[in-house]
Amino acid sequence: MDRLRNSNVMYLRGIGPKRAELLDKQLGIRSYRDLLYHFPTRYLDRSSVYRVADFEGDMPMVQVRGRFVTMTEQGEGAKRRLVGLFSDGSQMMEVVWFRRIKQIKEAYHVNTEYILFGKPESFNGRWSMVHPEIDTPQSLTAAQGLRGVYPLTEKLSAQGIGSRQIFGWVQAVLAATPSIRETLPQPLVARLGLPDLRQALHDIHNPSSNERLQAARLRLKFEELFYLQLDILRYSRRRSVSVGGFRFSRVGDYFNRFYFEQLPFPLTGAQKRVIKEIRSDMGSGRQMNRLLQGDVGSGKTLVALLTMLIALDNGYQACLMAPTEILATQHYDTVSRLVAPLGINVRLLTGSTRKKERDITHAQLLDGSLHILIGTHAVIEDNVQFRNLGFVVIDEQHRFGVAQRARLWKKNSVPPHVLVMTATPIPRTLAMTVYGDLSVSVIDELPPGRKPVTTLLRYDDNREQVFRSVGRELAAGRQVYVVYPLIQENEKLDLQCLEEGYDSICETFPNYKVSFVHGRMKPATKDYQMQQFASGEARILVATTVIEVGVNVPNASVMIIENAERFGLSQLHQLRGRVGRGAAQSFCILMSKRKIAADTRRRLEVMTSTTDGFVIAEADMKMRGPGDIEGTMQSGIAFDLKIADLARDGQIVELARREAEAMLDEDPSLSMPEHVVAARELSIQTSRAVDWSRIS
Repeated sequence: MDRLRNSNVMYLRGIGPKRAELLDKQLGIRSYRDLLYHFPTRYLDRSSVYRVADFEGDMPMVQVRGRFVTMTEQGEGAKRRLVGLFSDGSQMMEVVWFRRIKQIKEAYHVNTEYILFGKPESFNGRWSMVHPEIDTPQSLTAAQGLRGVYPLTEKLSAQGIGSRQIFGWVQAVLAATPSIRETLPQPLVARLGLPDLRQALHDIHNPSSNERLQAARLRLKFEELFYLQLDILRYSRRRSVSVGGFRFSRVGDYFNRFYFEQLPFPLTGAQKRVIKEIRSDMGSGRQMNRLLQGDVGSGKTLVALLTMLIALDNGYQACLMAPTEILATQHYDTVSRLVAPLGINVRLLTGSTRKKERDITHAQLLDGSLHILIGTHAVIEDNVQFRNLGFVVIDEQHRFGVAQRARLWKKNSVPPHVLVMTATPIPRTLAMTVYGDLSVSVIDELPPGRKPVTTLLRYDDNREQVFRSVGRELAAGRQVYVVYPLIQENEKLDLQCLEEGYDSICETFPNYKVSFVHGRMKPATKDYQMQQFASGEARILVATTVIEVGVNVPNASVMIIENAERFGLSQLHQLRGRVGRGAAQSFCILMSKRKIAADTRRRLEVMTSTTDGFVIAEADMKMRGPGDIEGTMQSGIAFDLKIADLARDGQIVELARREAEAMLDEDPSLSMPEHVVAARELSIQTSRAVDWSRIS
């Protein structure tokens, strides 16, 4: 494998320096190994030869055999093209080229037999193919069976580099390397019945059957996921031994008085279970690094407060960091109100905090009289120093960069316990990978009395009926959100916008005050508008997605989302979570155009069929892939997965994790002779990049 990594593709026949530079820039292909690991994304069946006379309807790419009768240039300038009349003995078809005309004319000739492979299109009563692949009968054997289609770019295509060229270069590398050093321990390969590495690489590019292709895929996917899991687990185990933490051994007056005298409502079984898990971590003498997942409204903040009180009982300070001023202020209002009878000093620090207030906060942090600091990014500024920070809560943690989160570690000589919270449910397979080094707790139960939000899909021509329903909710004393995808009208996008929507809502409901918020407003103006809605003075809030998190108005019972087809499942679920926070039945109305794509309709139907955030997250990952799920990929970790798919390969992820755990259980240092291969490969892979996912 070292030879593959060190051999530059520039020296392969047909590439050279210029093409090598292009392959590097466009596809990241520099070495022979890069080329072998540039896998096809799909396969075409080239086992059959069709007749032009048998073409019909919308056909896939097919293979025909025949001769060019004529080849003529037509048009001038930008409209110049080369047109060949091709006959297979049954019927004629046109073959058209718009690029590389000179090279094509020199390469292919009339009255010579060729095999064409392309997509037939019917135009003016005649079949045609545009830029097909062309082989001679002598090379037909190489084209039979399954042929891979490789990921490419427009720039490569414009330079005459297509799947056929990639395939040819791959074959040259395979021919030049009759043996390839194994990258998995042989006992593991044998036990799982996997093909060896060279066989897998050969079969992924040259599958002689679907069975061989699937075996190669399994081998290569497993290896990719195995080393990802091995790296995460090895780090996690080392960290649990090497990183000490504060031992919070007592549950004292603050916790007990709050629990027995101030608790606003009984804890759910899930909340009690999670608090036990956190308490166990805090008393272990090792730094806690725990992820708390809980759907919108499940009571994560109350759990965070109770565990912060344990830190206070042990003589330490606590800090809660939130991504927006709205959310930080909401947390401050909630926490300070709940703990006021206990004499706990809570302060708020954001970008808007005035200098006089900042100075007081800084002084109280240093002398220890400030117990709980709640804030935004402002809390990680260098001049914010604690006397003895022992517990950190990071809310909606995916909205913070990893470097920002890491700065909280440096607020004490001993790293504080860290609890990161998210209301964005993360599918199991993704959580195992993104947060593989964190302990995970899940609140999977809503507080008693909460009713599931009823979600309805309605179309633009139902708007009058929708507004009548809204009118009934307003008449009953409830409040309403209306969310728009745009602030202003955009000529290029046929979407509803906030500015026009605000005017329309005011006109439709003249007896009710309407507030509005969007991301371009000054913070003070936004806070004023939000406060009007939160206080109940404004009964309708027209907004963009700035209200996605951090807005808690229990009296709001209706959420209308305009152009819902433009939003992802995760974002729709977050927006829906703004209602259903009180005792009244709440509704989320997804407004959409009637004519939408089938996959878009499926996405909206998922929303109407369930309120379970984890079901929605799984569906979201399967529809969009892990890299697109809002929030989870913003942490800085880059999954350089060449073939595995976290959305579809859950069973392989779990198999890889089990095998990685078993190997580390048997040999934590990977020093046994049978594990030398794994240690070497892991070292090579982890030396290429810093894995920021390890920081909280």
